[in-house]
Amino acid sequence: MSSHLSSGKNIRKMFTRLSIRYAAIRLDDIKPKKQSPEINMKFICLGYSDHSKFAAMSEAEMGALMEECFAYDDILRQGGHFAGGEALQAADQAVTLRHRNGKAEATDGPYAETKEQLGGILILEAKNMAHAVELMSKHPGVKVGPFEIRPADETINAMIEARNQSTN
Repeated sequence: MSSHLSSGKNIRKMFTRLSIRYAAIRLDDIKPKKQSPEINMKFICLGYSDHSKFAAMSEAEMGALMEECFAYDDILRQGGHFAGGEALQAADQAVTLRHRNGKAEATDGPYAETKEQLGGILILEAKNMAHAVELMSKHPGVKVGPFEIRPADETINAMIEARNQSTN
């Protein structure tokens, strides 16, 4: 393993440098979203990653992978499929809340200690689950970890939106 990538802190620094470098390129490329009439379902794609795979990459390899991911996200945008997303900091930055003995208790670290940790989410719009799987199976991020694809709960989301509207 490369010594410059051996800790989560170093990986976060590298991601920050890469994000700043590529953000400038990508901001000029953002185009208005075109919504296709046959796209009618929203899916939340949970991207998991194996920390050891990132730690084994050089900065150049990491940059190339990130650029592949950004390029595919642009393809999703152009097709009206990319509805948003967020990358997450390393799992060692997480705090987990649990309800115990009548109160919320916070513990440092992720909910589950596993080899693959949640690295980010992508909000995808697609015709159906099969279409969502087809679209995400081409995402370069699958090289470093799986995507869990779940349909958004439109009923509860409509209730949340109604509550937001009533309180604004």
